[in-house]
Amino acid sequence: MQLKIDQEQKEIKSHGSYEFPVLISYERLSYFDTGGFPWHWHPEIELTLILSGDMAYQVNDSIYCLKEGEGLFCNTNVLHSGHKYQSSDCSYLSVTFHPRILYGYSSSVMQNKYMNHILKSSSLASICFTPKESWRKRVLEKLGVIHRLDQTHPASEEIQIQIALLQIWQEIYEHVEAKESGYSENGRDTERIRRIMEYIQKHYGEKITLEELAGQVHLCRSESCRLFKRYMNQSMFEYLLDYRVERSLELLRQSSLDVTQIAGQVGFENPGYYSRIFKRKMGCTPLEYRKSRNTDAKGYKKAATERGSFL
Repeated sequence: MQLKIDQEQKEIKSHGSYEFPVLISYERLSYFDTGGFPWHWHPEIELTLILSGDMAYQVNDSIYCLKEGEGLFCNTNVLHSGHKYQSSDCSYLSVTFHPRILYGYSSSVMQNKYMNHILKSSSLASICFTPKESWRKRVLEKLGVIHRLDQTHPASEEIQIQIALLQIWQEIYEHVEAKESGYSENGRDTERIRRIMEYIQKHYGEKITLEELAGQVHLCRSESCRLFKRYMNQSMFEYLLDYRVERSLELLRQSSLDVTQIAGQVGFENPGYYSRIFKRKMGCTPLEYRKSRNTDAKGYKKAATERGSFL
């Protein structure tokens, strides 16, 4: 599985419906081809509850090592990613919702008094929840309520989910200090990171120089490297290589191009170098990956056919 994102790192996915903008999903890091979900953002709030295992969850330049029973609040429009922690798999509940499920309509008291200062705060990109503190424990318990509601589907399911989300927001409002901010230094840095990532996504198949990347944010090379490393926990070059490998996965699964052709299309001049980077990231060669995915696809089709024969 791969996360679908556009060239601005925005996730291309419907999070619920207009009538009820809430998406409750059950994920596992091993579902993703790279062992985690890549950097992305969305205008919805995301609440995560770890069901089993551990996850290294990064929001902007903050890294959380989340364990079973812990959770995280990820604010609107902030960059975030998640990967296996110490090679262990992780299953988790994701509750993604648009803020209007709580405030109702634009400029309402709920939005202006209780939400805007948190949604727009540069100091509240994320909040970690652990059972050690009473109010954070209550948030985790409400996430557990949402989990059970989604499994049991009572007649008043949507009402109860909305109530649980409001109770979670009340805890955040009452216990976290949000600083009103306009275009802060943190916001400026985040925008610079997005510009660099957007340029890489548009030009990954071409030769990209450090001067070109630094030019996107009007900084010198050394300063742009330090900024990217601080926020992303990897260099721009490492991110470029990772992104090129990720873009090659779909070609390996769905095209008949050979490895040399695929390497060239995603920006690797040397197919041997591409294979080495691919194996370092994926734990197998490009050909081994293609063979395993073809085998998986055949097994899925066979199972679907067998299920259909019993209908």
